[in-house]
Amino acid sequence: MSVQSIDRAFDILELLSVEPRGMTMTDIGLKLDLHKSTVHRLLSSMRERGYIEKSAETGNYRLGLGFVELASLYLNSLELKTEAQPFLHRLTQKTGQTSFLAIRDGREVVYIDKVETYDSLRRYKIIGRRRPLHATSLGKALLSGLNDEEIDQLYADRTFEQLTPKTILSFNDLMKQIKEIRQQGWSIDDEENEMGTKCVGAPIFDYRDRVIASLSLAWDMAASPKLTWTDNSDYVYQCARDISIKMGYMPNRNRH
Repeated sequence: MSVQSIDRAFDILELLSVEPRGMTMTDIGLKLDLHKSTVHRLLSSMRERGYIEKSAETGNYRLGLGFVELASLYLNSLELKTEAQPFLHRLTQKTGQTSFLAIRDGREVVYIDKVETYDSLRRYKIIGRRRPLHATSLGKALLSGLNDEEIDQLYADRTFEQLTPKTILSFNDLMKQIKEIRQQGWSIDDEENEMGTKCVGAPIFDYRDRVIASLSLAWDMAASPKLTWTDNSDYVYQCARDISIKMGYMPNRNRH
């Protein structure tokens, strides 16, 4: 699609955003000075993706539910970061370690926030960074919210990227860990993403009891050689639970 076509598509979307009852194809063309064939082509393309819908009663075109879904995802992400930040700061202050917040996109974990023991511009470098789900405590916590069939489909090709000598490369080993996460409520990264770094993670739930994100605590083994999973797992689990409650989660319905 050309830049001009993209501009015209946005012109149509902006026009319909202030017309709750919608508009006919002819009216859209007249309002924007576009040929009817151009309007038809753009409307058809956006309609296929759910961003435009046609009223069965009036025949008018109006904004579709696709925008509602996009807005919901964006607003949920903003709300999650806003609600989670005080808890992440508290977790980092209590443990002296770095905490992370992430969401899932396909087979990857996407970092959306980071809190260190001191303010640093480095925190922003992590935002948007991606890592394989199977190689991080964040990712495995996110996977624990899927059912076995969904995970099986997600890894239908049974291929796993190896980031370190300790990265999980077996589907069975991954499923074994996920079952443990569902039982105990927290996950681990035993130098699977980066040598010399260990992490403990936990899933974050929303009001539907669905895992929408995860958080983790990471520490440098050289700086904290005696630190173990259980030293931090309770802190991480409780932090994730507190954020979940802020997102509308009701603990008494939880399986853990």
